[in-house]
Amino acid sequence: MPALHNCHNISDLRKRAKRKLPAPMFHYIDGGSDDEWTLRRNTEAFDDYELMPSYLKDIESIDLKTKVLGTELDLPFFLSPTGMSRLFHHEKELGACRAAHKFGTMYSLSTLATTSLEEVGAATPGPKMFQIYILKDRELTREFVQRCKDSGYQALCLTVDTPLAGNRERDLYNGMTMPPKINARNFFSYGFSFEWLINLALNPDFKLANVAHRVDALGKGALALIDYVNGQFDRTVTWEDAAWLAEQWDGPFVIKGVQSPADARRALDIGASALMISNHGGRQLEGAPAPIDCIAPIRDAVGNQLELIMDGGVRRGTHVIKALAQGADACSIGRPYLYGLASGGQRGVERALELLKTEVERSMALLGVNSIAELGREHLLQR
Repeated sequence: MPALHNCHNISDLRKRAKRKLPAPMFHYIDGGSDDEWTLRRNTEAFDDYELMPSYLKDIESIDLKTKVLGTELDLPFFLSPTGMSRLFHHEKELGACRAAHKFGTMYSLSTLATTSLEEVGAATPGPKMFQIYILKDRELTREFVQRCKDSGYQALCLTVDTPLAGNRERDLYNGMTMPPKINARNFFSYGFSFEWLINLALNPDFKLANVAHRVDALGKGALALIDYVNGQFDRTVTWEDAAWLAEQWDGPFVIKGVQSPADARRALDIGASALMISNHGGRQLEGAPAPIDCIAPIRDAVGNQLELIMDGGVRRGTHVIKALAQGADACSIGRPYLYGLASGGQRGVERALELLKTEVERSMALLGVNSIAELGREHLLQR
């Protein structure tokens, strides 16, 4: 197994994570819905765009800073909200948020995190966003808003593409539950993950930390995530509910999961300040378009009235550059940093961020641009 410093790209971190994790945990990170066409397309779609360089430019200084959600980031990408990080490493969400702070970028905490939003809020002074679902327990939604205000979160993000869980067959085949449950089907997979098992014994703190006080979903034993989502998420949520939440928050408000210009205009009408263009990493609707293909039509529809964050498929620095050139203000990454977390906790997340940062810097220099603000559609050719 390569050491972290010998992981030279996100693919190397993925391979290391696969070696270190039991199969249910790895495939929970790695998998998508149905036949996983959308999952693959999210990354493959970047190949439809070629970069057009401009030479004989002074590229001594490269500026990666961008402003999004009311705060300046040192990188044009930040960490997406991802659930249940304790499954992958005992440093869980705290390792990820500390790595994000070290690199001067934003960390996003999921409703389904295994660390409370207060703990993450206190862990670093860096910018943070809380990702919220509107659950059947509406009082819990109100509570989340106040807790985020009290804990100093800069932005609130409503995910809208999960009225029910997608058909994630890898989780079914591998017996993925929360907390983890070892059975005859996955025994050997757990048995070869010695380091993970040791930390399971030393840190058996598996809980959905932000909801456990209201919905003790795991109190009766292991539960499939699909069952939790289908049992607790509210399928009656509408744009009126999103407008109510934006009013309650009264700060940078993000709608995550929008892919069409029509929905982007609706988001603008209800008071959103930004969109995360996303298909949930290919884990929800199979056949949904790749986020990179949705940026330009949405930018044309809303102009500069909304900040656009592309979420999904990023594995290389050139992917970030292509998204920015299409009109995105920033990108967010999920699987790349989770592979890092599984590979080595906070150090692994730092390695993932370092790799992508270096790739973005190098590619911008080779492209002939000095700053994120210079990127535009003139730097792209569509194949």
